[in-house]
Amino acid sequence: MTTAVDVVIVGAGPTGLTAAGDLARAGRTVVVFEKRSTPNPSSRAFATMARTLEVLDARGLAGDLIAQGHRAPGVSLFAGAQIDLSHLDSPYPFVLVTPQTNVDRTLLDYAQRYGADIRRGVAVVGIDQDADGVTVTARSQDSSRDIAWRADYVVGADGAHSTVRELLRIDFPGRTILSSLVLADVKLSDGPAGGGLTVGSTRDVFGFLAPYDRHDADGSWYRAMLWDRHHQVPDHVPADRTEISGVLARAFDTDPGLVNVDWTSRFHCDERQVAQYRHGRVFLAGDAAHVHSPMGGQGMNTGIQDAANLAWKLDAVLAGADDALLDTYHCERHPIGRRVLRQSGLMARGITLRPRVARWVRNRLAPRLLQVPMIRDGVAGSFAGTGLRYPGAGLVGTRATQIPLTEGRLSELLRTPGFVLIRERGAAVVDSFSGHQAERTDDGPAVLIRPDGYVAWAGDSADHPPWVTCPSSSAVRG
Repeated sequence: MTTAVDVVIVGAGPTGLTAAGDLARAGRTVVVFEKRSTPNPSSRAFATMARTLEVLDARGLAGDLIAQGHRAPGVSLFAGAQIDLSHLDSPYPFVLVTPQTNVDRTLLDYAQRYGADIRRGVAVVGIDQDADGVTVTARSQDSSRDIAWRADYVVGADGAHSTVRELLRIDFPGRTILSSLVLADVKLSDGPAGGGLTVGSTRDVFGFLAPYDRHDADGSWYRAMLWDRHHQVPDHVPADRTEISGVLARAFDTDPGLVNVDWTSRFHCDERQVAQYRHGRVFLAGDAAHVHSPMGGQGMNTGIQDAANLAWKLDAVLAGADDALLDTYHCERHPIGRRVLRQSGLMARGITLRPRVARWVRNRLAPRLLQVPMIRDGVAGSFAGTGLRYPGAGLVGTRATQIPLTEGRLSELLRTPGFVLIRERGAAVVDSFSGHQAERTDDGPAVLIRPDGYVAWAGDSADHPPWVTCPSSSAVRG
């Protein structure tokens, strides 16, 4: 017996759960297979960026998550250089520091609220696609019997060691750039002041500290990331208090007073990206499509935004839009993934520089450049995701979060699936548009906003805009 659904999603991390929630909210039948029988109690991700918070706000999820985390106004790098987020053109001019477990829990509730079927302890063992759909063979841990599922599309969001990618024999080219990195949740009696994310480094070690909103009488809690050039050991070797305390003291040139260690993980980081995100009716997203240095905390954020881009397009094509719309997922997200790889890699190489002359030049130039407003805001926007855009002329491809409306906010309108038309100030309601409409308060043009919050069209609403005949208009709801 074969069970039929619209979409099978493999992986119940933040990428898979975002896609599942979006598709289920749009009325699609979705099943998520996760080979882990229970949620992962620990995770590497800890930073939720401004653009991701905007995406979550458009699903009504940002407020509760922010209440659980710490708002860091920026990142202190080296020699006084800072990534200043306080000038971001966003409702969220900060990076939210909270364990990924909180993000996972929020997105799980979102997906289940709309009816996504989350099945844990189920591994995918086969994928066979044809012109009409995909047959996915799944196997539960408590049963030796395979079960077949039939779907129109499959989303592989199952991480760096993706089973979907392996079953389709998709190359994952790249290389290891840092080994023996350590993550830990630590309590410090004398941690860095200022509330931001802080990097300390020498020629041989670096330490990174992100503050949590957890304070006890004898100290405060931080997520720490550590690396020692002269202590390169396999990933399975545990990190002890002596190693963690020693690297922190050397990296920050002072003893921060290690009181307690709650959790540790040792890992290596690769720079890898698949050549194509779409393979017929199967799509790769998140770490299944790209992995990179953890510097800058981009992994979880990039995956969530992959999912937000893909989900509405799957919904539109399932509603009758041209299949070519799905090709734009790769066209839009692959360059973003490539940019994140380069940006994170540049930060990793900059922090771990060994030659004295190179470090001297870095320390002289970086602080000065990051004080130039145009450079400061450009770096901050790229780091936070608010400065990234998709291909398009003029406003097309830019995010629309900050357009001022006569009533409410765009994020609130996007909580109902579908496109949103924002008319010019004073313009009459457009009868030919069946979705949500709003009126802007500034002097900008009319814009059609995609379900993921980006501008699809800009012009004069009194003309005959493209939504009247656009194939994807069948997916417009509201």
